[in-house]
Amino acid sequence: MGLGREQEVEIRKPPRFMLGERVRATRNISNDGTYPGREIGENLVRKGDDGYVRDVGTFLQQFYIYAVEWVDRGTVVGMRARELMSLDKAGSPCSAETTVGPSEGTAR
Repeated sequence: MGLGREQEVEIRKPPRFMLGERVRATRNISNDGTYPGREIGENLVRKGDDGYVRDVGTFLQQFYIYAVEWVDRGTVVGMRARELMSLDKAGSPCSAETTVGPSEGTAR
């Protein structure tokens, strides 16, 4: 059915990012109400911020969620692969999905 939802089950493949990997945000991320202590809509991560993957989890048994520590901001925010690119793996940006969907993300 054409429900407009993503069909790919991301967790059938290995995670794109590993623990300790240095990453960069490819879009702005705002609080969608799931980040405690911050106002809804408040900017949590700015496009171009650098951070480190601290944990890899899953969401809905379909997607990887990367807990990224944004050292300059002093926060840890859950991010999707399409919202990140690796700074450790030269020549393999994982932001190919950034042309799909809105330019702003939300915290998870």
